[in-house]
Amino acid sequence: MKIEIYMKLFGKEIFVPDTIVNTFIVGILLTIFAIAANIKFKNADKTKGPEGFQNFVEVVVELVSGLTRMIMGEEMFYFMPYIGTLVLYLLVANLFGLLGFTPPTSDYSVTFTLALMTFSLVEFYRAKTKGFVGFFKSFTEPLPLLTPLNIIDEFANPISLSFRLFGNVLSGVIIMSLVYSALGYFAPILTPVMHAYFDVFSGVLQTFIFAMLTMIFITNVVD
Repeated sequence: MKIEIYMKLFGKEIFVPDTIVNTFIVGILLTIFAIAANIKFKNADKTKGPEGFQNFVEVVVELVSGLTRMIMGEEMFYFMPYIGTLVLYLLVANLFGLLGFTPPTSDYSVTFTLALMTFSLVEFYRAKTKGFVGFFKSFTEPLPLLTPLNIIDEFANPISLSFRLFGNVLSGVIIMSLVYSALGYFAPILTPVMHAYFDVFSGVLQTFIFAMLTMIFITNVVD
């Protein structure tokens, strides 16, 4: 199912593809989820243990917290809200195909934007921890001769990070589209295993990889 928007603005036709529309839908869903979780915790009965929705939220928070502490350490735990938001967004976006929508992460502009966010954080904390002179000096290590390669390597990180996520999600979308076209009416019966791999397993795996690499990149410049 595709939700695309055509509109005119200042006399010009503007087309908003379904992946961008779905990006906003994911954002709205996560905002509703956050508001509902906040209300639930505020009104929770302190005399009883967590149950239902509250228990689910606590499990998610504990998983992200544990992963952040394991990779980045206690001293960098303040990155947990960003990592948690990234994980939740990618998880919902990657699994959007299960609902019949096009996953937002099958659009390179979306994955590249996410990679640029990580790249900006990395460079900001590189400058913050090393200072103005140390920031530029870090590109000359271990030898000044390697400066061009170090710069290329630094700018290659967001590109490789974005292409890895984009390529895996898009390939799944294309393969499933071909399978549905080939099988026709029998597709819903014969494709649950493929959905389990391309939408669930691959989606969760790519979320984990993107979050892990983000934490590793940030940790490397802060340490």
